[in-house]
Order: sequence, then C-alpha cells, then structure tokens
Amino acid sequence: MVGGHRASDGRMDRQSTDEACGWEQIPRYLIQDCDGVYGEIFIRRVRSIGIRDRPTSPRSPWQNANAERLIGWIRRECVDHIVVFGERHLRHVLLSYMSYYNDARTHLPSNKDAPMSRAAETAGRILCRPILGGLHHQYARI
Repeated sequence: MVGGHRASDGRMDRQSTDEACGWEQIPRYLIQDCDGVYGEIFIRRVRSIGIRDRPTSPRSPWQNANAERLIGWIRRECVDHIVVFGERHLRHVLLSYMSYYNDARTHLPSNKDAPMSRAAETAGRILCRPILGGLHHQYARI
C-alpha cells in the first residue's frame, strides 16, 4: 500500500490514511510484508481508521499470491514494453493501463465483457483507437 518512507517521519501515516480513505469504502484488511517501514505508529494509525493488518510470514511472497499475480500481470502486459521516464510518467502509464483494463479489455470469466460493462455495438464503421502508444488497442463502432 505504501512504501519508501520510514514510519518515524510521519509522512507514511498521513499517506496511508489518505490512500485508504480515497476509496469509496475503506478496505477491511491490509496485507503487508514484514518490512521495517511498517512500524508501530503505522499499525496504530491503520487500526484507528478500522483497517485490520495481516502481516505475511517473513520471506513468503506466496502468501500474497493475488498481489504477486497482479504485479506480474501489469509488468508483462504493460511496463515491460514501455520506456518509463520517471515517477510521473509511470503513474500516467499505470492509470492509462488501469482505465484500459477496466473499460475496454475483455475478460473471459465475464463472458468476454469488460469489468465496466457496455452495450454491444452492432452497426457502424469500426474504429481502432491505440492505447498506451499502440501497445494495446480498443475497437469501437462509430
């Protein structure tokens, strides 16, 4: 959820609260590794806003398989194919990929529909719109 800041500098507490409360609904759990950045102050702050922390065992990435799968998926489908020019560019790329993934990319478990369902377009000329500089494409009728 948060990384790169020591708990003692206070920024991590505010950042964790801002990120958790930025969603429509506060998450119930935070799965975190045993990194020293998650100090007692961080844990108390997370618990005070109603999130229960669930630390994984040391040296056990398999315990957070969903996160590992998501990170690998984003890396293979997006970041491995793009030259990133800094943090701001990376954030833009990841937000663009997230928008594509949720709005346009088809998913087999959803009957080849996107998570944000849309009506089938049956008439009109097909237009191809490049996404992420042509890495992916969205096809729509106009």
